[in-house]
Amino acid sequence: MSDRVAVYPGTFDPVTNGHLDVIGRGARLVDRLVIGVARSAGKGPVLSLEERVELVLAETAGIARATGTRIEAVPFSGLLVEFARAQGATVLLRGLRNVTDFDYEEGMAGMNHRLAPEVETVFLLAGEGTSFIASRLVREIAQLGGDISSFVPQLTRERMLARVRPGA
Repeated sequence: MSDRVAVYPGTFDPVTNGHLDVIGRGARLVDRLVIGVARSAGKGPVLSLEERVELVLAETAGIARATGTRIEAVPFSGLLVEFARAQGATVLLRGLRNVTDFDYEEGMAGMNHRLAPEVETVFLLAGEGTSFIASRLVREIAQLGGDISSFVPQLTRERMLARVRPGA
């Protein structure tokens, strides 16, 4: 029997406790979870691609140990379904925080299915206490001097603050 492989894509600028909740629950469903870190130069990320990959790997190491799932972080650009195929994935893992996410993700799932019918999209609802966390808001709070410690893990918090508040 072959490994069950999923791709969980995102910008992860920064990786949040919400992302980690989805990763932790998704890791229990597959043998290998590839976290696709989107280059997303157009979004003007605060953290470099290399930093985002490094942080995702560091912050998910405990999940990998606890679940026995192989977790990788791989940069990508281009079509998500082509990236999934290249990784040998048959599942796209997506988190849903609210109805707005669902509306957007439903359209994406339909388009992805049309492009790659062998790749199934699986939605996980945001866990209790994480449905309001958005990377965009975390970046804004950090840039404005607010406390992001309840939204991101410690290492990610330190890196974000070093980036947006040098010398602080």
